Formats: sequence, structure tokens, C-alpha cells
Amino acid sequence: MSRLDDHGLDDPGRGPELGRIIRQKKGLNLWYREIYQHYVSVLSRCPHDGLAIELGSGGGFAQEVIPELIAADVLPYETVDLVFDACQMPFADHSVRFLGMLNVFHHIPDVERFLAECQRCLKPGGRVLIVDQYPGWFSHWILKYAHHEPYQPDATTWSFPSSGPLSGANGALAWIVFLRDRELFQRRFPGLRVESLRPHTPLRYWLSGGLKSWTLLPAWLWKPASICDRLLDNLFPGSGSFMNIELVRSADQ
Repeated sequence: MSRLDDHGLDDPGRGPELGRIIRQKKGLNLWYREIYQHYVSVLSRCPHDGLAIELGSGGGFAQEVIPELIAADVLPYETVDLVFDACQMPFADHSVRFLGMLNVFHHIPDVERFLAECQRCLKPGGRVLIVDQYPGWFSHWILKYAHHEPYQPDATTWSFPSSGPLSGANGALAWIVFLRDRELFQRRFPGLRVESLRPHTPLRYWLSGGLKSWTLLPAWLWKPASICDRLLDNLFPGSGSFMNIELVRSADQ
């Protein structure tokens, strides 16, 4: 049994295993590449100067797609450039043009501090791309009954007690902050504007098996599964399992 299956979630020594899984599982690898292209798209709308950071890089390979990206994580994986807590980022005010994060937001136990740091660090016109779980028609039931992470869509606060950087979570957190509590977010963080919020990917991530050892999404099934996902996205907007939240730093705050 691997450390992943044994829930050694907060062990930085699992980094090489994570990397192998992401690279060897073709469907998962293609899904990551698709997300990294979303990074590229958002970067094209950012200021030209300033730092570009990926938070929670873990076993990913975003730097292969965007060489200028600085890989960061709260855990000291061998493959990251910087190790720090996203609630206390080591960057000067208005020095960052892009922050990207995949499946990270719902692990941050104090997102108010994190969002305050985004507001501080980002240059005017700088952007954050949060790719995180969305409680759609399918994923709500998976997150509630079949996923190993905590999932509390009825939480009354944005914070939660954390058992560790990855073992602690609320899988509904992005939905809570940016959909259920959108007005509260806008009042608390007037310097950050939600430029867009788009649910997507109803099925492919779950078919890939994520970071588990199994997969139902081999390379030959990627195109048919992608067509199916796009059809579901278009016909049933509430079917997504993930969402892209693009935040932009206002110039007048």
C-alpha cells in the first residue's frame, strides 16, 4: 500500500510519488496540462512585470509549461523553489503579477488572511487563478460520501481547525466564499474583484482517479471524455466538479 493510500497526506517525502502518479496516469496528466493552459490564459492578462507564483505546486509540473513560474508550497517538496505559508507570503507589497493554485484553496484554514495577503502582494491589475472543487450535481455526492477530505457546505465560517497542510480541508470552501458568501467577500476585500467564475469538468478528474493508484481514463478515452464534459458543461451548467475563479487586483484600492 502506498503512502497516498495510507493517508500520509502531510509527508513531504511523498513528493516523488505524487509526481510519478501525475506523469504516468495519462488522463490525469492531460487534465493537469489543460489546467496549466488556464494559467497561461490568465497570465496573458496580467501586468508584464512582477513575480508569477504557483501556490501548492506539490508534485505538479507547471514550470514545464510556464518556465518563468516560481513553484511554491507549504511543504518542503524537493521540486519546489520556495517554501512558505500562503497566509504569510514573503513578497513585497505590489510585487506579484500572478498567483495560480490548483486544488489548494480548500486546504487553507484561514482564507481571510490568505486573501488579505493576495490583496497586499498583487500589483494593480495582477490576478489570482483559483482552480478548486465545485459542488455540482455529481461532485456534491462524491465529496460528501466518497472523498477522503472533509466537506462542509453548511459551515458558518470560512475558517476550520486544520490537522495538517493537506489532511485539513473543507471541500466546499471555494463555493462558500465566492458563491454563497460573495457579497461578504466583496465587502471584506474591496481590492479584489471576481473577474470570472466558471464551473467545469464534471467527470474527467473523477474518472482519472485523481492521485489514487487506479484510473478509468486512459489516454485513448481522453477525447471522448472531454467531449462529454463539454456537452455536460453546456447543457447542464450545474454539473461541473471544479471551477475557475479569476480575481483581479483593483488599481484604486
